[in-house]
Amino acid sequence: MSAGCCGTKKQKTASSPSSSCNGTDDGGGSSSGSNTHFAQGSSSLTGLNHHSHLTNGHSKNGTVAHPEMGFYCFDVLYSHLHSSEPPKAPRFTNEEYPLFVTWAIGKDKRLRGCIGTFSAMNLHSGLREYAVTSAFKDSRFSPITADELSKLHVSVSILTNFEDAEDHMDWEVGTHGIRIEFHSDRGSRRTATYLPEVATEQGWDRIQTIDSLLRKGGFKGLVTQDVRRNIKLVRYRSEKVSVSWQDYWTHWKNNGKY
Repeated sequence: MSAGCCGTKKQKTASSPSSSCNGTDDGGGSSSGSNTHFAQGSSSLTGLNHHSHLTNGHSKNGTVAHPEMGFYCFDVLYSHLHSSEPPKAPRFTNEEYPLFVTWAIGKDKRLRGCIGTFSAMNLHSGLREYAVTSAFKDSRFSPITADELSKLHVSVSILTNFEDAEDHMDWEVGTHGIRIEFHSDRGSRRTATYLPEVATEQGWDRIQTIDSLLRKGGFKGLVTQDVRRNIKLVRYRSEKVSVSWQDYWTHWKNNGKY
């Protein structure tokens, strides 16, 4: 199941299940069933019906995210774009965690794709899958091309510490990612998520973030305090590591790959 949750383009406020990180389900849209997609700025989740499906992902050995994860995502993307031999198994941990992969481009790091999953996956297979999925399957963007490689940045987010919030205000901007569950104007159940960095990057407070996430999840009506109070909110944390193509190239030259 996949989801997108990275925050979408700047907004004005008023195989496995995957999600796009922009806060909407099904690749930046909305979701009423088990499928959800999330992308940077917006995200969607597929196959997550209840908080019980979320994995609480506490690290057994301290920090999990490592630059090697970003280098591996570049390995996977490069081999896919050039139809070359897949990369060897990486050396970082293969424990199971929910995860997101985000591609950005240029000096201003414009979003090019962001999809992940709230289902715990072995990190080797999960990053291999979502490095490709986020690069080529984010419905908001055209697939990444080989000509763009030298301008790319990749971020890997490892999700941990899922907790049921007491209410829609029981989370901290810049600390927590949030996943909300609510009912649409027509009564169907919807879910949507934002990664921890989204609200800070957009300059939003908690209310603005919730209202944006409701819209991204497909809520069309007037957002009132009662609507906000009826939200079920799960907060979580994220370990994030980011590397550029230049970082990747330097790393492999120093390690004798090229």
